[in-house]
Amino acid sequence: MISSAGKKRVIISNVLPSVDDGLFPAKTIINQKLNISADIFADGHDEIAASVLIKYSSEKLWKEYPLALVNNDHWIYSFVPEKIGTYQFQILAWIDAFASWKNGFEKKYNAGQEVDVELKIGVQIVEGALKNATGKNKAQLQQWLSLLNETEGIEEKGSLIKNNTITEALYKSKDKSRVTTYPRIFDITVERERAGFSTWYELFPRSASAEPGAHGTFSDVIKILPRISRMGFDVLYFPPIHPIGKVNRKGRNNSLKANDDDPGSPWAIGNEKGGHKEIHSQLGTIKDFKKLVQESKKYGLEVAMDIAFQCAPDHPYVLKHPSWFKWRPDGTVQHAENPPKKYEDILPFNFESEDWEGLWKELKSVIEYWIGTGVSIFRVDNPHTKAIPFWEWVIKEIKNQYPETIFLAEAFTRPRIMERLAKIGFTQSYTYFTWRHTKKELEEYVTELTQTNLKYYFRPNFWPNTPDILTPELAAGKENGHIIRLLLAATLSSSYGIYGPVYELNIDEPMPGKEEYIHNEKYEIKHWNWDFYTKTYEIISRINRIRKENASLHSTINIKFAETTNEQIICYVKYDEDYKNVLIIAVNLDPRNTHSANIKLPLLEGFEWDDNITVHDLLNGDKYHWKGDWNYVELNPYDMPAHVLRVAVNNTI
Repeated sequence: MISSAGKKRVIISNVLPSVDDGLFPAKTIINQKLNISADIFADGHDEIAASVLIKYSSEKLWKEYPLALVNNDHWIYSFVPEKIGTYQFQILAWIDAFASWKNGFEKKYNAGQEVDVELKIGVQIVEGALKNATGKNKAQLQQWLSLLNETEGIEEKGSLIKNNTITEALYKSKDKSRVTTYPRIFDITVERERAGFSTWYELFPRSASAEPGAHGTFSDVIKILPRISRMGFDVLYFPPIHPIGKVNRKGRNNSLKANDDDPGSPWAIGNEKGGHKEIHSQLGTIKDFKKLVQESKKYGLEVAMDIAFQCAPDHPYVLKHPSWFKWRPDGTVQHAENPPKKYEDILPFNFESEDWEGLWKELKSVIEYWIGTGVSIFRVDNPHTKAIPFWEWVIKEIKNQYPETIFLAEAFTRPRIMERLAKIGFTQSYTYFTWRHTKKELEEYVTELTQTNLKYYFRPNFWPNTPDILTPELAAGKENGHIIRLLLAATLSSSYGIYGPVYELNIDEPMPGKEEYIHNEKYEIKHWNWDFYTKTYEIISRINRIRKENASLHSTINIKFAETTNEQIICYVKYDEDYKNVLIIAVNLDPRNTHSANIKLPLLEGFEWDDNITVHDLLNGDKYHWKGDWNYVELNPYDMPAHVLRVAVNNTI
């Protein structure tokens, strides 16, 4: 009736990092410190010992590391993963009988009390540990007992008791029948650096030609790689590059009627020339694409492919695999809808098809095909409109074989769905940042992302605009608005992106009554002057350089908001784990008017603000002194709407 668990007095709870109590893996970045922690306690006043078992998923043997008590029964071990892939960990804890005895012995000895019996109790504890000891540990325990027996003076015995060698040998010789083991083994997914720190630039290759009226090619994109690299981006993302459907092709501005020269939407994939594994013939060949991928790497850029699992009505899949689609009673195939919106040029897959296994395997082969061309980053279009179990399966399959693969979820949808997609494997996600504009909205949203369990699995990627989204703040804010939103995205989140070159050109004319661009590039080929210069272009280049040079901007969760006396001024501090790189960032949220505020810096655990701080503004090169608790800031949006101030730490900026 009473099991041996009666000997296990220690309680373990609140194990972190944890996603749904270990149902899904937490995420981290290679060579980045991750705190493994738990709340561990027991009845009474006995001392506790605790450890964490860690192993790489393919390894058979666990390695044991001691947890350290921080405060209030909270224990931590700082783990630095050295390999990409999956690690596992489990928490153990037990009553440390020897440490408890030693603590009592020292108190009684210091109080001048008789300790002969206490010494015998200590000997009994060590003798009991011999039953579980082996090898070197057993020899050390036996040697300690012999030395204690041979030592005459109580002071000499006391020195022997304080010897750390005996403590370590006892730690390794614990009685397993008294060890509490947390029942769940937790997984940690370790990914490469770009999974956590990335700077995206989106462009349409068909608009890359320097010749007006000409269809752009991959060779044209190669010519503008130096410009994109100079701006400081490291991911170059293309909308779909496949053949575009002709049936129900959309015209300009999403018109239902297309003219003969209208190119159609790249997201309406497939025609008689092929589908998801083919390239639009006017862009070039597969050889040209592979050359572009390789040339991009020379400029520090990775090409990101768009994965849009949907079809134009004339996609080869529709004829070869009709069961993969929904058919209406009138014999027509169901096109995509988001009532009242209709997408007549797109057919969604039926993930409840009787041939769902065939569908899943084929879609997986699409990703594998493009990995074979050298692509390892994928922006996934509307993943929330496809079966979530499919994504869980396919991402796991792909990452088991290609662990460096990155998946960005373009999921502007309900929070629980966005969270689930992150839990089941998506590396990064689009966010609601696009629609968070006031100081309160931004602080609340970023706090949710960085101070809740979301930080263990949801990696935000902030986009001020997309081909589908032109917010009123950008449209009305003109150039100043573009710079403000850019600086917020680039400093609040370690990953951000823009759709260009419309962004750096400050294009801001909306479709009447809608939050989207008029004369949308989704439905027509544009001709851009790639040699243009704007203030926005300059600020993009500066902030991207600042991001690369400052470690505090390589993480999203290391942020504290400051108190300000003006709701139009937002201020926050970003810092690295050793406080060697500390930034104070203040932004004027109003693109039209100068605003000022008094700002009080937040408290940082383990770091103290000096009474007179020297700060260097990385945006304009000026230096200032930040004196006392409160300081005055004034920002003119027509000059520079923000400060990015690097704090002098140990007299070094």
